[in-house]
Amino acid sequence: MVRPEHHDAIILGAGGAGLMCAAVAGQRGARVAVLDHADAPGKKILISGGGRCNFTNVDAAADRYISANPHFAKSALGRYRPDDFIALVDAYGIAWHEKTLGQLFCDGSARQIVAMLLEECAKGSVALRLGNPVGEVRHADGLFLVDHGSSAFAAPTLVIATGGPSIPKLGATGFAYDLARRFGLKVVEPRPALVPLTLGGDEVLFRTLSGVATDVVARAGKARFREAALFTHKGLSGPAILQISSYWRHGEQIGIDFLPDVERDWLIAAKRERPRTTVKAVLGRMLPERLAETLAERLLASGELANLSDRILGDSERALSDWRFTPSGTEGFAKAEVTLGGISTDGLSSRTMEAKAVPGLYAIGEAVDVTGWLGGYNFQWAWASGWAAAQAMQF
Repeated sequence: MVRPEHHDAIILGAGGAGLMCAAVAGQRGARVAVLDHADAPGKKILISGGGRCNFTNVDAAADRYISANPHFAKSALGRYRPDDFIALVDAYGIAWHEKTLGQLFCDGSARQIVAMLLEECAKGSVALRLGNPVGEVRHADGLFLVDHGSSAFAAPTLVIATGGPSIPKLGATGFAYDLARRFGLKVVEPRPALVPLTLGGDEVLFRTLSGVATDVVARAGKARFREAALFTHKGLSGPAILQISSYWRHGEQIGIDFLPDVERDWLIAAKRERPRTTVKAVLGRMLPERLAETLAERLLASGELANLSDRILGDSERALSDWRFTPSGTEGFAKAEVTLGGISTDGLSSRTMEAKAVPGLYAIGEAVDVTGWLGGYNFQWAWASGWAAAQAMQF
């Protein structure tokens, strides 16, 4: 039997949450080992934000996150704020800029964020062990024992930071859930989130619009987001659709307002001003040409405005402001930016991220049933939950 390396804490997962937790715990004096099957750390960080890493959002607050317990994220997010991570980024001289809706990106490369986190880990003398699968995990006599390749590790503290199954090409799996269940923790059904939606049936015709984007308001239930929607060869994507996908359930409808800025009775007003023009022509001045043409053919009245009643024009307006469609599905975990659901917050302390029934066991980041909006929110949860767990560890 392999003699295990002894540490104060073992962190499973070298992603954003795991590296943050390791760095903070290490700098507090803990002997920390980070284990991962990947051959390099921070792979999701590297591809995020088009390679520039949307590393936080200045508006991060618990109401921008989805969880079975909407209050769970408040404690960690309230104690480690966007300003705290920005201060760390600034200390490393990493230039950044704010895009729309509070989203912060590196001016240069996401590699700068990974390098920063690794340097923070080095300051805490963190042992990084990559490139081997995590094998059996046991718990006995107050110690967690973990097999990692041909090595073994032991520690009184174990942190699950292996994320969810989104983007499996990067090595993502449901390992966190299997491990959590082994220790008696419940798991909220994982689903793809921030994911493109697919169209079927009558809506397949919209596939001819692949590549066309326009500003819309997307609605699902009480949730609504105003950003760009992008037609694809499979259905719909773009920020507005990715956002609303997190609130959509299979079989439900989604509503799209294609013209969120127009005033009521705008078509009727156009009829008074230009009676010989057509609905298609009016729409073509407000939307991309191919979209205007398709919507006019699919949803709206045809012919000159002068020949259409105000009632018919009113119906056309309503069709454009509340186009309803039922997605046939999503593009799944392969294209999902994050995972909805995960390790149930019922079994975790919101302050420490520690399992209530298993002292020394923690769960952080995407592995937990806390999912943020698009735009840096999920990274902020990774930093905040990792920080909270690291602050709570006893060693």
